[in-house]
Amino acid sequence: MYAAIEAGGTKFVCGYGKGPEELEISAEIRTRSPRETMAEVAAFFAGRKLKRAGIACFGPLQISKGKISKLTPKIEWRGHGIRATVEKMLDCEAVLDTDVNGAAMGEKMWGAAQESDNFVYVTVGTGIGGGVMVNGRLVHGLLHPEIGHMRIRRFMGDRFPGNCPVHGDCLEGLAAGPAIAARWGVEKAELLPENHLGWAMEAHYLGQMVVNLACTYSPEILILGGGISRRRGMLAMVRQSAAQEMGQYAPLPRILAPGLGARAGVLGALALARFTSR
Repeated sequence: MYAAIEAGGTKFVCGYGKGPEELEISAEIRTRSPRETMAEVAAFFAGRKLKRAGIACFGPLQISKGKISKLTPKIEWRGHGIRATVEKMLDCEAVLDTDVNGAAMGEKMWGAAQESDNFVYVTVGTGIGGGVMVNGRLVHGLLHPEIGHMRIRRFMGDRFPGNCPVHGDCLEGLAAGPAIAARWGVEKAELLPENHLGWAMEAHYLGQMVVNLACTYSPEILILGGGISRRRGMLAMVRQSAAQEMGQYAPLPRILAPGLGARAGVLGALALARFTSR
């Protein structure tokens, strides 16, 4: 059996099994200090014989070193060698990648991207992140794709300064859930009325994102996940916005909802364990 660890900024979820039809999932583990959090992870896997572990983790990451970057906003986790911790704790090899790369791998193996070797998975919620697969391989490089921090043109009349602590008005700073809430003075983005101008603005920003990704990676499919994308009609609005932005210059990817639903994170970690190497 394989170990799957969805290591999120607010919660960890663990899984034990081989695939979607054979997977035991833990209760949510609140993300606290590394010592406290990993103790609960170890308790879930205690006594289980494991072939390999996959860790789909919040970032940024130093993947080659198996560490969480010192740039992460989770102060207690800065520089933490999470891969080595898991390997020692579970007595098996572990593979570390970003949470969105994990979700992309899960969608490739069991979800909406099974028929494609060239696609992008994007999640739009508390933040914006993405995983990219080209010719059947996840993209890595100096770091890993940071789709949420691309620069985009503003919607006409949008004077919100953006709330990314590093870049201000990057894509995440303008279009993630907290940015929508702060711009319009609501507790959560989901509280905006259905016909509110904010949703047209959101589609404008995400449509630009789609065009940027289409022009750089030429994906066949773009999977749009996260809480914001589940708003009724949002996928259709993004498709329309992207078509207007692209014009007739190049083909656009099919924009789809995720196929794995609420289990995308832990299944992504499982897919990393089963189908990728260090």
